[in-house]
Amino acid sequence: MAAAEVGFVAVSRAVVAAAADLVAGVERRVVGDANVRTAQGNAWAAICADRARAQARADMDAMVAALAARPRTDQRAVGSSPRSRASQTALVSTR
Repeated sequence: MAAAEVGFVAVSRAVVAAAADLVAGVERRVVGDANVRTAQGNAWAAICADRARAQARADMDAMVAALAARPRTDQRAVGSSPRSRASQTALVSTR
């Protein structure tokens, strides 16, 4: 690497580091030290979200299982509705 490239890389890193420090400082002032997001806080939020999704999925599975296990009493035999009787009567020949 040429000396100019090394100098450019060092300056670029210094600018990025200074910008990150500035953003972190602004965040602390705006939201307060207690509310600054951290990697640990992000990980805990992800764990809580995963647990909530798993619980919702388990609740839905239990509800579907309960509905599937319930005996059906509203089933009718084929052709037992008034409409089907009328259509069957219409098909009978009047000769």
